[in-house]
Amino acid sequence: MKIYNSLSGSKQVFKPITQKKINMYVCGMTVYDNCHIGHARTFLTFDLFLRFFNFLGFEVNYVRNITDIEDKIIEKAKIEKVNYDDISSRFIESMHEDFKKLNLLSPNLEPKASEHIGEIVSMIENLESKNHAYSVEEGDVYFDINSYSDYGKLSKRNLEELDAGARVEVDKFKKSPNDFVLWKKTQTEPNWKSRWGRGRPGWHIECSAMSKKYLGNTFDIHGGGLDLKFPHHENEIAQSECCNEKGFANYWMHVAPLNVDGKKMSKSLDNSGFPNEIFNGSNKEFSKKFSPMTLKFFMYQAHYRNTLDISNHALLAAEKGFEKIKMLAGEISTINESKKNDFNASEWVDECYDALNDDFNSPKLIAKLFDLHKTVSEIKNRTKSIDLKNKKILIRFYKVFYSEILGLDDDKLTQEKFDEILELILELREKERLSKNYEKSDYIRDKLSELGVKINDKI
Repeated sequence: MKIYNSLSGSKQVFKPITQKKINMYVCGMTVYDNCHIGHARTFLTFDLFLRFFNFLGFEVNYVRNITDIEDKIIEKAKIEKVNYDDISSRFIESMHEDFKKLNLLSPNLEPKASEHIGEIVSMIENLESKNHAYSVEEGDVYFDINSYSDYGKLSKRNLEELDAGARVEVDKFKKSPNDFVLWKKTQTEPNWKSRWGRGRPGWHIECSAMSKKYLGNTFDIHGGGLDLKFPHHENEIAQSECCNEKGFANYWMHVAPLNVDGKKMSKSLDNSGFPNEIFNGSNKEFSKKFSPMTLKFFMYQAHYRNTLDISNHALLAAEKGFEKIKMLAGEISTINESKKNDFNASEWVDECYDALNDDFNSPKLIAKLFDLHKTVSEIKNRTKSIDLKNKKILIRFYKVFYSEILGLDDDKLTQEKFDEILELILELREKERLSKNYEKSDYIRDKLSELGVKINDKI
């Protein structure tokens, strides 16, 4: 297997530290708002990685953190006059609902920054004792990037060329304008006790402390959205390697951004779509509601390292394609096998594996599923034939790639689906009642009553 390592800037043969075990850390949500579709793409991507690793027999320890201490969370809490954890709890619940609809596997651990203050403070103290961090008279603590000679090795930026960065606060007390905050002194809630006074941690140190606790000083894979590569991931490397005096993550994987109708997704353009808006049809960018599996299928049609453009037209096309692919299980099971065979199923399976082993190339895998759809149509139209052995291989591995690895099997009965089914049953019963087929209508009423659904017939 080869994966693209952002650290080396090239594809590399993947070699985990421990055979058949993988430690993987992914930067999760900062929960001041709902998960948007750009976030969804990132987590769908790592779900694909996780599923394929699982299928190959790896024992994966997948840690995806939650940033529940952040200025935007605190500011929203002030506006709404509630505690900061009321805000974070609300959006954590919303995030989990979206992930459940998208059929994402849960991480092994989902640590919150607020529950790891002790580990964070300990790490900052370690950095300060090694002269990689310094406190100022205001009480804040900063990381000294000039103390780390490899700073910039992930983003390929030189110290001389660096500017302040998106989340780096310019402060007159800093030794360098690019030094980043590890601890912010504040009396405003939330705050915690430390040797520098009451305060709260900076953003970057949170992930370093949590990954160290659960995965050790050095682990296999660290990932997230491409927007986190600098400064967040760059800063994580600096503070972790200075603290631990060892390498941090061996492979860095980044997911490219999502555009909306050719424009960068942003709140200023009012085009930051949320998954649930797409599912219920309330997003003005789209003409109808699309299922979670359609959105998932659409996103897997582009390689995770390529920028993806979402639009109404693109989702309609994805929906049409997905309908073809999801019917394949039934199509394969009903084809008539023959003694003659024109299709080598094992070769098709190998080509699917080759796609995934080449940096998780989901577009190639989906192309192979479309090839299979064409072949199955030809077999059903008797222009090609298949024998029993190859048919069995197809039935098995279609399920593997479609359900187990792409995770497109949405067999959970959602409340919306339940309501639609119930409405259909009630409609059919009403037709029986109006036709005076009372035996049938009463039978349906009684069975529904046993399930807790009470019906009051109009007289």
